[in-house]
Amino acid sequence: MTPISGIIITLNEADNVTDCVVSLQRVCDEVIVVDSGSQDDTVALAEAAGARVIHQPYLGDGPQKAFAVPQAAHDWILALDADERLDDDAIAAIQGLALDDPNQAYRFKRRNFAGRHWIRAAGFYPDPVTRLYNRTTSGYLPKKAHSSVQAPSVVDLDAHIRHFTYRDLSHWISRIDALSSRDAWAMKERGKRPSAVRPALHAATATFRKLILKGGLFQGADGFTVAMTTAFHAYMKYAKLNELYENERADQDER
Repeated sequence: MTPISGIIITLNEADNVTDCVVSLQRVCDEVIVVDSGSQDDTVALAEAAGARVIHQPYLGDGPQKAFAVPQAAHDWILALDADERLDDDAIAAIQGLALDDPNQAYRFKRRNFAGRHWIRAAGFYPDPVTRLYNRTTSGYLPKKAHSSVQAPSVVDLDAHIRHFTYRDLSHWISRIDALSSRDAWAMKERGKRPSAVRPALHAATATFRKLILKGGLFQGADGFTVAMTTAFHAYMKYAKLNELYENERADQDER
């Protein structure tokens, strides 16, 4: 089997990192963890599981995922988030790949969970993600939020990644809080300006997209949950962008 390097980025992922490392080790010859300053046991647990840990302050989603690539031993890269695992069908699919064409990357279907509940409504499935690629031709775009792999060609595999997105609904809300803050920071970093109307506009657009275009209106409680949380996330990231600029102006006035 062609050797593969596995890569994970972490920040306070003690609850997840061991299982993620073990999952990658089923198909990877090495696993590299890029940690951005965890205050819990993430680093110790990753090393105990057999991963090599590299320390790097957070650069943004795409740059952070790309940081370890030049230090990997192999050209084929398999990237997972810390709360993701390879399903058995993904293991079998990867083991069956020749990996003889560096121009091809491979895309998986992703099963997103809230607790033990697999959420399929309003675009949460199949949620395709490209995660296996050759670094000589492909890689993560330098986007600071929600980056993805750019490759000359992408092959869709009938194989799955399990994504343990949220422990429960309360964790879902807390993640929106954390991710909307990260997204606001990333938008400001790339020069996005504040707007009084943008939070409500994007929340309304997200609601329409999830309820109507993605069919959430007809998919029961899960459809409405996905629509409402997506709208809340959209609203908060733009509201927090406005807040960042307001705080910056206040700091300047105080000087």
